[in-house]
Amino acid sequence: MKITSTTVSLNVEDVAASSAFLTEHFAFAEQMAADGFASLAREDAGMNIVFLRRGLATLPADQRDEHAAGLILAFVVEDLEGELARLQAEGVEITMPLTAEEWGERAFQVRDPNGVIVQLVDWNGPGSTQQVTPAGGANR
Repeated sequence: MKITSTTVSLNVEDVAASSAFLTEHFAFAEQMAADGFASLAREDAGMNIVFLRRGLATLPADQRDEHAAGLILAFVVEDLEGELARLQAEGVEITMPLTAEEWGERAFQVRDPNGVIVQLVDWNGPGSTQQVTPAGGANR
């Protein structure tokens, strides 16, 4: 198997609101959009994010009404304090304050208009080249 790209697909109520949030505050660009669908990308992100409207008939029946709950979009950044200050200046509510974990992870969280959690992270502890997993932990 050869993976050529990575996309995270999230079911939300208001596709346009989530798309606008990532576009305005995180410099994603909308690549494709239609009724109930938007695909966003950043050249440096290494993945695309797709928002699908809940209830969309093209989704399998057992997935149509699910919401993107329990998921954290984690972005590793170089200037965590700078990003925190920027988002606060833009009026984005910080829903989890900047925290530091004993293993070296520092992070804070915001939520988009549909409740999707976006976490910004950096690593300052031993092994700071670690990668963040979807749960916010570390791969070693």
